[in-house]
Amino acid sequence: MKLIDGKAVAEELKNSMKQDVLEFKKKSGRVPHLAAILVGNNPASKAYVGNKVKSCEQVGFKSTLIKLDEDVAEEILLQEIQKLNEDPDIDGFIVQLPLPKHIDEVKVTLSIDFKKDVDGFHPVNFGRMAQGLPCYLPATPYGITLLLDRYNIETAGKHVVVVGRSNIVGTPMSILLSRKSKVGDATVTLTHSRTKNLQRILLQADIIIAAIGIPGFIKEDMVRQGAVVIDVGINRVEDERLEKGSRLVGDVDFEFVKEKCSFITPVPGGVGPMTVMGLMMNTFKSATKEIYP
Repeated sequence: MKLIDGKAVAEELKNSMKQDVLEFKKKSGRVPHLAAILVGNNPASKAYVGNKVKSCEQVGFKSTLIKLDEDVAEEILLQEIQKLNEDPDIDGFIVQLPLPKHIDEVKVTLSIDFKKDVDGFHPVNFGRMAQGLPCYLPATPYGITLLLDRYNIETAGKHVVVVGRSNIVGTPMSILLSRKSKVGDATVTLTHSRTKNLQRILLQADIIIAAIGIPGFIKEDMVRQGAVVIDVGINRVEDERLEKGSRLVGDVDFEFVKEKCSFITPVPGGVGPMTVMGLMMNTFKSATKEIYP
């Protein structure tokens, strides 16, 4: 079993990006600028946004954080988004999900200028991805493809089973890996909560991508010997043995599953840092006008 170290790969990519940012600054006289809107006080969301701001500082980006109260009116949020859409100094921005229940996430996503949609959620970017056209890829699937590439994990002709069909991870991941590309050309099965005989399907998989949001869902008897397992889940579970009373676990029962794998990502330190890296790379592409001149 070999551990896929997303944290180490992300650090390598950050170091490389630092040089790219310096070159960009020499040519343009400015640095890429990423903004984030955080609504409310969700601890996980605050941590994610904090990691993104920290990464910006590490590579030399400018970052802006806009905090709004939990009970903010939807209209106020939409006005803040419009300001960022119109600000020429902002290369890309994200609205951290999940949002409070009184705010329509679809309306918010559609209100973001697709040329600044560095999370890759807007239907224009999603559609272009599906057709193999230049676009901002959704950050987590983008990060996973970078990991598979870095570890030389062959996907062509392999059977990939994706568990979970969200628009953020599962569905775009299934599209990316089935495309004709270096990290692609796979035969992909997209499974979800209504899938029958899931264990039987998983046992046929060369590569499993778990993104279902249930702690330890993928068990040892669901994974065949030598499989590659990518764990996208980030779940906080209670653990009285620890001082803080909880710990982070993935969607895979790591301690038991790892013995059967050729490669596996840990949680934390696997996919998470690469999600942030995908976001940074999209922002840099926006600043350099690589995707949308």
